[in-house]
Amino acid sequence: PKGLEPLLPIYQRGILYGDSTVRETSAAGLGELIKITSNKYLAGPFLIKLTGPLLRIVGDRNPSAVKIAIVQTLGLILTKGGPALRAFVPQFQTTFVKALSDPSRMVRIEAIKALALLMPLSTRVDPLIKELVASSLGKSSNVSVETAGLVAIQTATLEALAVVLRHGGKKVKLPESIPSSLEAGKELVVHEDDGIRESAAKVIGYACELLGANEANEVIQEFVVDKMPTLSSSSSEVKHGIACICRRVLTTSIGEEIDSKIYDSISSIIQILMKDDKSMVREAAFVAIGAVLGCSDDAKSSLSRLEKSIAKGMDSKEEIEVQKAVAKGLCITATKQPGLFRTQEGLFLTNNALKLAMSGAQRVQFSYNDFLWLALDVGNGESGLDEYLNLAHFDQAKTMKAIYSKVLVKIKSVDDSD
Repeated sequence: PKGLEPLLPIYQRGILYGDSTVRETSAAGLGELIKITSNKYLAGPFLIKLTGPLLRIVGDRNPSAVKIAIVQTLGLILTKGGPALRAFVPQFQTTFVKALSDPSRMVRIEAIKALALLMPLSTRVDPLIKELVASSLGKSSNVSVETAGLVAIQTATLEALAVVLRHGGKKVKLPESIPSSLEAGKELVVHEDDGIRESAAKVIGYACELLGANEANEVIQEFVVDKMPTLSSSSSEVKHGIACICRRVLTTSIGEEIDSKIYDSISSIIQILMKDDKSMVREAAFVAIGAVLGCSDDAKSSLSRLEKSIAKGMDSKEEIEVQKAVAKGLCITATKQPGLFRTQEGLFLTNNALKLAMSGAQRVQFSYNDFLWLALDVGNGESGLDEYLNLAHFDQAKTMKAIYSKVLVKIKSVDDSD
C-alpha cells in the first residue's frame, strides 16, 4: 500500500553517500522503479522526496556514467510528476543547462531530452532562451577547462535551443526572444563545423515556424534563393547549410505556406545538390528533397518528376550514409503526405525501399524499415498493407508480407524529427 516508500531510504542513502559505482546503480535503479510503478503510487510529495537528493548531488564531481543515470532519472521523474514538480523548475533548468557543457556527449544528449520534458512545466522561457542564445554564440561564462570543447557545447546548446523553441516557444513573452534565436541560427548555419550547421538549421526552422510565413520566406530568400547564381562555386559548407535550412523550414508546419516561386527555387537547388561531389552535401540534399515533396500541393506529379533522381541515392553503389539519408527524406514525405506511397505513383520508390530493407547493410535496413512502417501506416493496423498488396506484383507482395509480420509490426513508433 505504501508503494515505493519502504525502498526509498536505501536508494537515497546510495545516491547521497555511496561511491561513484553505488551512486550510478542507485540512480539507475531508482529510475527503473519509477518506470514500472503505477502513477497512482507516485503522488507529488513522494516525487519531491526523490527529487531533492538527485538535484543535490548532480553538480558534484561525478563520473559521466553517474551523471547520465541521474539526468535520465530526473527526466523520468518529470514525466511522471507533472505539475507537482513546478516548484523545482528553476533547479531542474539550472541542472540541465549546466549539463549541456559536460565533457561527456551522452550527458549532453540526456540534458537536451530532459529540457524538452521540462518545457510543459516551465513558465519563464525567455531567460532560458537568452542564456542558450548567448552560450550557442560562445558568449557564455559556462565554458571552462572542465567542460567540453567549444564546438561540442555550441552544438548541444543549439540542439537545446531548438527543443525549447519547439516545445516552449509559444510561452515566450518578450518580443526579442524568438528573433534573437533566429539570428543565432543564421550566424551559425555558415559555421565550418557540419554538426553546428545542422543544429543551427533546426533553430532556424522552429524560429521561422513561430515567427510566421513572411519571416520564413525572407530567410529562404536570403540563405537559399539568393545563393543560386553562385551555387556551383560555393563551398561544400555553404551547400550543406542550404540543404539543412530547406529541410528544417519545410519540415515544420510553416512549410506549406512558403511562397510558390520560392518553393520552386528550393526544389531546383536541392535537385542540383543531390548530384554534388561531396557525400555530406548529397546526404543533406536527399533528406531535404523529402521535405520538398512533403510540401508539394500536387505530390503525385512531383513524385513522378523526382522519383528517378531519388532512386539514384538508393543505389547499392552509393555510400551507406547517403542511402540512409534518402530513407530519412522519404520518412518526412510519408509523414507529411500520408498515403502517398500506397498509390500507383508511389509504388516505384516503395518497392526500391523494400529491396533495401531486405538486402542493404544492417544500418540501411533499419532506416528503410522505419520508412516502410510510416508508408504503410503500420501503427493503425493492416489497411495500409492491404492497399499496397492491391497494387504490388506477386513477388513484391510476398516479400512485403514477410517483412511486415517479422519486422514492421514489432516497431512501436518512428520519430523523423531529429
